[in-house]
Formats: sequence, C-alpha cells, structure tokens
Amino acid sequence: MTSSAADLLEVMRTTTRTAAAVEVERLRAVIDWCTLHATTDEGEASFGDHGIPLAGDGAPWVSEFAIMELGAALGMSTDAAKRYVGATLETRYRLPRIWGRVEAMELPFYKARWIAEHTMALSPQAAAYVDQAVGFCAHSVSYAEIERQIAAAQARFDPEAAEEARLLAADGRRLEVHKSEVSINGTVEVTGTLDYVDACDFDAALSRRAGEIKAAGSEESLDVRRSIAAGDLARGYDSLPFDDVDADDAAEGGFEARCARTSTTAGTEVVVHVHEDLDGVGRLGNTRTPILAETIRTWCGNPGTRVVVKPVRDLADHVHVAAYEIPDRLREQGELVDHTCVFPWCTRPATRCDIDHAIPHAEGGPTCSCNTAPLCRGHHRLKTHGRWTYDVLDRGTYLWHSPFGHAYRRDHTGTTPLEPERRP
Repeated sequence: MTSSAADLLEVMRTTTRTAAAVEVERLRAVIDWCTLHATTDEGEASFGDHGIPLAGDGAPWVSEFAIMELGAALGMSTDAAKRYVGATLETRYRLPRIWGRVEAMELPFYKARWIAEHTMALSPQAAAYVDQAVGFCAHSVSYAEIERQIAAAQARFDPEAAEEARLLAADGRRLEVHKSEVSINGTVEVTGTLDYVDACDFDAALSRRAGEIKAAGSEESLDVRRSIAAGDLARGYDSLPFDDVDADDAAEGGFEARCARTSTTAGTEVVVHVHEDLDGVGRLGNTRTPILAETIRTWCGNPGTRVVVKPVRDLADHVHVAAYEIPDRLREQGELVDHTCVFPWCTRPATRCDIDHAIPHAEGGPTCSCNTAPLCRGHHRLKTHGRWTYDVLDRGTYLWHSPFGHAYRRDHTGTTPLEPERRP
C-alpha cells in the first residue's frame, strides 16, 4: 500500500530519533571502554603499549593498544578511531553542556564532533568559554556562529596566539588571476584574500561601475556586469555621466548594495559593535565576526576609512510606524535580534533577508517590532504561497506550522521540533 506524505514524514522523524539513540548508546560504550583503559603515565601500560593523548588538556589518556582494538570493533582504521575517540573524549570531559545535548538526543554527534575538533587546541578555560557560549543552543546554531565563538575564546584566553594568527592572516593576503587556466570561452578564475576594508572598497567600486553599465543600456546580469566592471577598473575607466546611479540600483537590492551603502568614493565606513564583556574584542557590523583590537587600530590608521564604534543597542525597544515600508531602525533591530532568517533551521544571515509581516499588512498587521521578522527570499515565498504560517510568541521567538501539521519553535537557541502534545 502506498504511504501518504504525512506517513513518510513520520517515518523520517521516527528513524532519526532511533538513529540518535543508537549513536548515544555507542558513545557511552566508547567512554566506558576508555575509562577501563585510561592511563596517567606513559610507561604504566604493558610492554609495547603506552598511553596517548587524544583530546585537549583535562581529558584522560588512553592505552594505544586499546584504541586499536576499539577501532577494529567499530570498523574503522586506527587513525580514524583515534579521531573519533578524541572527539568523544573532548566532548565528554571538556564540553559538558554540549555533551548533555548529545545525551539528550538534542544535538547530533556529527555536529558535536565538529565543535570538539575545533576546541582541542584551546586551553581548558577557552574550551569552557565555548561550551558556555554555544552549549545551550549548539543543536541549532550555525557553524559560522560557533567559529566566531571559538575565535573570540582564543582572543580572550590566548591573546598571544590570536595575535600570531592575525599576523599570519595578514601575511596570507593574496590576489591571483589564473591566466594559465583560461577556458575555451576565454574566461579565467580570480581568487584572493583581502583585508576587509580593501574588500569593501573593491566591492563598492564594482557595484558602482555595474550600475553605470546598466544605466548605459546593458541587459547583462549583475554578475556579468560586475565582471566587466573589474576590467574597466583595471584600465582606469572614467565614470559614465549618470548622476542617478546609486548602490541599490547597482546591486539590484542584493547583498552588494548593503556593503556599498557603507562604502563611498571618499572611503569606507566600518561599523564595530563593542561588547563590554570581551576585552580587546569587538564584533564587525553585519557579519558579527569577532575583530581584534589591533585590527581595529590598523583600520583607524587608514585615512580613507571611517570606523564607527557602536555600543550594543537596546533590543527590547519597541519600534512602530504607520506605514508598510520597513524603516532602517526596525530592520537593524530585527537583524540584531534574530541574526538569521527565522524559518526552521535556516542560517541565511538576516542582513540578506526580507523583512516579513507575520500578520500581513493588508490584513491589518502593523509594521512594528512585534509583527516583523527576517525571512530569506525563498522562505518568504514559502510563507506567502506555500501554506506555512508562524506566530510571534515573543520578540525573537516564533512558532511555525507546516501544512502537514508539524510545529517548530524558533528562538535565539535555534529550532526545536514540537510534538503535538507539546505545542502551545
């Protein structure tokens, strides 16, 4: 008999929970095995064997022969078993909040393992900071945000290593034109790593020139016009006489326009949000990326760059306007509250999203803090035309309903699927 769509969705949810339970059972067995074969002295084990460190400081050393035996039972090579066991021990002993999420089957181990592999080189204090920062929401927060917290932890607890990494990154700046790899169509790839301020100026120049090309009558796509603009810039073009070209027209409402609005021919404006609890670390405007104080000082020394330092905005303020259009202060508040598109599991940055009216404006929904939320273009269309709906439970907290009766709670911790009996 053919299963219905609702039945198939339930099968997927059930098997996902079953697989998570089996994974947790195996992880517990791995930890018990390591406990039985733990050693604190490299020479304590039997002849030919010795204890090896598999995770960061604070996790136990384990007999190497025991890891070989375990790898065979798991169907892994010894090297793969060392990595798997190392991530397990790192999570269990140095990331207790994240481990709690794994045990509760709220966080898949593949994501916990990714976090653990990135915290092994951190000091115990830095690892504890990451665990506290993302442990409560690790099941739903994006990998990009986790990387930001790891970078902030290193900057705060190991500033010497952070400064060394900053200098190494500066030395790694490059711009390569792969002329030897020209395609049959006469195109080549261009790749590079730039300073953020230089990248903003370059991006703004491309957007401006692409807008001029469009105003001159070009019907090419934005990407094609930006590629043409790069060649024009290299040849030192003279700006075309179109005074009405602006960043929005150049980027056609996309992400490039948002970057261009903070870049002008007179220089670049960089917005840095200051967090008092992070000594020597700020966060960069729209990307929320941790930025070292020394980097900010370097930008301030550039005569063509204007650095705007902002304290964290009061996100509890209620913004209301008597119009359909979204004012900048309401858009900025939504970006700072939600960070991403608020559809279940979506991680697209809020700075690249539309601002949606939860209750449509045409049906009397107000344009205010309690009735708006960022939705990426695809999920905006889904909500408008695909029979998905959501309720705003509180600022930054949303309850989504799918056409098949499933419910998902989306808040600052991410997405939580709700069983029917748990729905508010």
